Amino acid sequence: MITGLLAMALISGLNSAGSGVLALVGAVLAVLAYKLVMHLVARRSTPEIARPGAAREALHGAALGAGFIGVSVALITLFGVYSFTWSGRSLWSVLGSVLVVGVGAAVTEELMFRGFALQALEQLFSSRTAVVVTGMFFGVAHLLNPGANLWSALAIAIEAGVLLGVAFLWRRSIWFVVGLHFAWNSTEQLLGIPVSGKAAEGLLTADVSGPALLTGGSFGLEASIIPVLLGVALTVPMFVAARRRGMIVGKRSAR
Repeated sequence: MITGLLAMALISGLNSAGSGVLALVGAVLAVLAYKLVMHLVARRSTPEIARPGAAREALHGAALGAGFIGVSVALITLFGVYSFTWSGRSLWSVLGSVLVVGVGAAVTEELMFRGFALQALEQLFSSRTAVVVTGMFFGVAHLLNPGANLWSALAIAIEAGVLLGVAFLWRRSIWFVVGLHFAWNSTEQLLGIPVSGKAAEGLLTADVSGPALLTGGSFGLEASIIPVLLGVALTVPMFVAARRRGMIVGKRSAR
């Protein structure tokens, strides 16, 4: 786990460079590093990143992620705190930037949190402990983002960290959570909503007015109570489905 996290931390620097080419290179390097660490250090195969079925899992995850953000935004808009106007930016330049950089970030972060950390902690303790711990660290990792505070960290830990962890337990596919993560971030950015506090230059411009509990304040949608509640509503049935499929590692069976 430690070896893998260090490798992902080094590679993630390519995503922060803001270059689409470097982000794609980072995604490829992250997958290669994951395979090498799992093979040479953990000494096991990597069915969670297997190519057969990868596209299907990624598309299913993307549909869930886009739907989650779409419903959250629609509900908040009904309260009258979000309104949108066309930004006037070039369609293809925005799409290119959003999609390429989004892929790099989603692949690297999911291999880090759900690939290395969650699976290692799961074997040391249990699936439940692994989801809680990685969810907490996912929230803490976003504390340095613009507009972040303790509430935003808790919110993103619940609605994203725990949700993504349980989604992985359910599908046991990194590509599923990569698709979910990617569509989540990309949908927000295309709508012009800050992504975890980072300003978004999307196809639309979001005008926000109202209480921070609904709008999320300067941190953006993830600090709104709406996606937190929706996230819990999604997480519970996914956990039940994972348990029915026998995907939950308990304390007694953990090795």
